[in-house]
Amino acid sequence: MIVITAALGAGIVFGAGLAFAGMLSPSKVVGFLDIFGAWDPSLGLVMAGGILVNATGHYLVMKRKKPVFEAKFDLPSSQIIDRPLLLGSVIFGIGWGLAGLCPGPVVASLLLQPVDMLPFLAVLLAGGFAGRWLRA
Repeated sequence: MIVITAALGAGIVFGAGLAFAGMLSPSKVVGFLDIFGAWDPSLGLVMAGGILVNATGHYLVMKRKKPVFEAKFDLPSSQIIDRPLLLGSVIFGIGWGLAGLCPGPVVASLLLQPVDMLPFLAVLLAGGFAGRWLRA
């Protein structure tokens, strides 16, 4: 229960940060990707801030012998960059670029614009289930 509560708290902070920075609008994504037009670097600055905070936290946490609420760290064992990883990344990037939406902002926007976000969330979940089905 503590882990779920911690994850919920982190998600709330993440969503509030996206909202505060104005990153819930698809126009921010489109503006960031439009490097030859009306380029808007604000999404890149938000990402850089997130990377800095995450890198600092990762460094401090990994100095510990074990996590606070678990017996051991559960880290990925594979470091192989394979075809499914690359293909999934490309599909995600194309979808993000076309829609201007990615899962974090969609979930964060559910309370603000549920009518606009529920169809995207349904398609997102359907894509996740289709991906699991294809891999099986």
